[in-house]
Amino acid sequence: MNPTAQRIKYLTDLLNRYAYEYYTLDAPSVPDAEYDKLFRELEALERNHPELKLPDSPTQRVGSEPLAGFAEVRHEVPMLSLTNAFSPQDENGVFDHAEMYAFDERVRGGLNGEKPEYVIEPKFDGLAISLLYRDGVLIQAATRGDGTTGEDVTQNVKTVSNIPLRLHGENIPELIEIRGEVLMLKADFAALNQRQAENGQKPFANPRNAAAGSLRQLDSRITAQRKLHFFPYSIARQQGGFIAEEHLQELGYCKELGFSLPDGNFGCFPNIDEVLAFYEQMQQKRPTLPYEIDGMVVKVNSLAQQEKLGFISRAPRWAIAHKFPAEEALTIVEAIDVQIGRTGAVTPVARLQPVFVGGVTVTNATLHNQDEVSRKDVRVGDTVVVRRAGDVIPEVVRVIFERRPMQEANITVSDGLQDDLFAETPSETRAEPLHKPYRLPTHCPICRSEIEREEGEAVARCSGGMLCQAQRAQGLIHFASRKAMDIDGLGQKQIEQLVAQDLVRHFADLYRLDIPTLQKMKETADKASASEEEPSNSEIGDFEGETGNTLLAKNNKKQPTKWAENILAGIEASKTPELARFLFALGIRHVGERTAKTLAQAFGTLEHVRRAPEPILACLPDIGTVVAHSIAHFFAQEAQQAMIDELLAVGVAPQSQAVTIPPLRHAEPQRWIARLPDFKISETKALALWELAGQSIEGLQTDKALPADWQAWRSKPQNAALLENMKTFFAQTLSNLQDETISDGINEAVAGKTFVLTGTLPTLKRDQAQALIETAGGKVSGSVSKKTDYVVAGEAAGSKLEKAQTLGVAVLSEEELLTLLR
Repeated sequence: MNPTAQRIKYLTDLLNRYAYEYYTLDAPSVPDAEYDKLFRELEALERNHPELKLPDSPTQRVGSEPLAGFAEVRHEVPMLSLTNAFSPQDENGVFDHAEMYAFDERVRGGLNGEKPEYVIEPKFDGLAISLLYRDGVLIQAATRGDGTTGEDVTQNVKTVSNIPLRLHGENIPELIEIRGEVLMLKADFAALNQRQAENGQKPFANPRNAAAGSLRQLDSRITAQRKLHFFPYSIARQQGGFIAEEHLQELGYCKELGFSLPDGNFGCFPNIDEVLAFYEQMQQKRPTLPYEIDGMVVKVNSLAQQEKLGFISRAPRWAIAHKFPAEEALTIVEAIDVQIGRTGAVTPVARLQPVFVGGVTVTNATLHNQDEVSRKDVRVGDTVVVRRAGDVIPEVVRVIFERRPMQEANITVSDGLQDDLFAETPSETRAEPLHKPYRLPTHCPICRSEIEREEGEAVARCSGGMLCQAQRAQGLIHFASRKAMDIDGLGQKQIEQLVAQDLVRHFADLYRLDIPTLQKMKETADKASASEEEPSNSEIGDFEGETGNTLLAKNNKKQPTKWAENILAGIEASKTPELARFLFALGIRHVGERTAKTLAQAFGTLEHVRRAPEPILACLPDIGTVVAHSIAHFFAQEAQQAMIDELLAVGVAPQSQAVTIPPLRHAEPQRWIARLPDFKISETKALALWELAGQSIEGLQTDKALPADWQAWRSKPQNAALLENMKTFFAQTLSNLQDETISDGINEAVAGKTFVLTGTLPTLKRDQAQALIETAGGKVSGSVSKKTDYVVAGEAAGSKLEKAQTLGVAVLSEEELLTLLR
């Protein structure tokens, strides 16, 4: 073997070992950068010497040229399906395992008194694949097809990272056919759909469809981008190597050869009762798994017993697919109502005939928004598929149009040739839907305010604000919540009762509460809901706050006002919130925790935030024109300003803080001019306009030599007022902020920079690292993009680190982060 061939073989073997350590053992022995360097070297060698490329080369992971079509593969051993068993649940969550007990009886009967041992393993919701290895090298991969004949998808399967291209270990067989499931992990599915959305493409319905579609791409380079995963579930045939006597040994042998197993999610048990107990545990664990499963597969462990039991038709007697309770069910839409959310979002909701699905009885399902209702064409009376997975809110998936209720209607038929005005107009009877397409109401059903929908937005909103009782309760719940004002003891139930009884209308009303008012609230609520002489502990607990003081239920008679005193103490303690918490608590549209922190870091005080003009806001990091308009519009409303003044009057005093994102650093003239409302101009042209105006706002206000479109814009009263506000803001507020920034000092290397944290850091917890970065003026994001400045990577850093390296984003260790933070 010449030196080049030796080097190619060495790199192939080494990179395959590194991939096995990374994807199967989850214990990489070298940094990603080292792997990438060796991979690029192998690619270059193979490019210059294609005749030396080995069949198990890891470069095949990236895909190859498109195929004209898939060749047929005839299975030497048919790929059979399994018989299904179901264990329905009653409304108390109790399973009926009659079908599984019947399966156990059939097995024991077929074994003539021998006791079976069972293996139970996940039933993956993916695509069945057969992998054929000769002398340890993958030579063919085929789909199930009809069980007898499938499709050759070898090139695509070679892109699946945790499928070994060459088997590992010392006991490698001459030939082995391993069968299993190709699937897409939930996290990879979410990332794929995000990319689909960013590229304007249709998202995939579920991970199974995404996996199946990816594996059947004629262009394997597309498959390589989809991040598929593989789990083996059986050995179909074998020559040489370790000969197993049990199914569990088969799985262990597969792991020895280099395959991943769903460790912790399968087991072996001596009787059916323990199998069923494990099944119920997995049904509860299902939402937390990194992959989708729709049940568990139960198999007789002994291969000799499997052979003795044999097959019926196209299914084995020794195995059964024990499906989980359905997450989809059919029901009928009885009505369509709307719900009004905290921000006024109007959500259409289908009221359903009760149906048991996903372990609970479902009577309502979200329809999301008008566009979704129209796309799916959901109408009253329709038979629909409802889906509920884990804790996900039930939703209407699709309509069964064949079952839509219809009615006969006379339809006028005109051929355009009717000259006689008195002639009878011809008509015919046709069937048409009984109910018309659904449309959102024009006015809020609660406060009668108009429902509005901004251009380009899917969500319609009630314009009533705090005038709307639905928004009022939700707004107050948000205001008092842990991440906002953090009012200890004041929970959702109390706020809903206070609003329902018209005892609280505005934020400031919370700070005017007293013991008599709270007692009145409780007494009224008790009378309205009392169905027993003595309230239960849980009913009393509704007035204990979100944490639930269980002592209250026991001592309620001895301490009749203790719970009220606790609430008032929590309200008093919330009067000096951090500025970011206060801004978040106000419920300004589009302002979440991160944006509230940015505002606090940029302006330092509430008064500065209240006076900030829209163009200045739009220049801040990650606050675009839409969010800036929402913030400026909020503070421009007299009712909102009065609400804040009222809060300040009752003693609420948001804390000031050091400015770590000084606006002057971001609000350069060309930037804020380019962000003026209703005036479209590039930053380049904005800079030219600024130069023409003599580099002053006064020039922008008065210079008659400026372009006509600018003069037309500034002539509008609201725009003239905005320019005057800008001049005042620059003269007063921004200069003060600059002075404060200089005196306080900020970390120039961190201020305004975006960080992403991934993996486990040696000494810092995630929230500690985030707090340090934000205190220094940086911000922490949850995803890596081209706008990310640094990725801080700890142990077991995953896909975020990979993406950072792909995009060329700087990667820091904890030590390097602390050095940067000084």
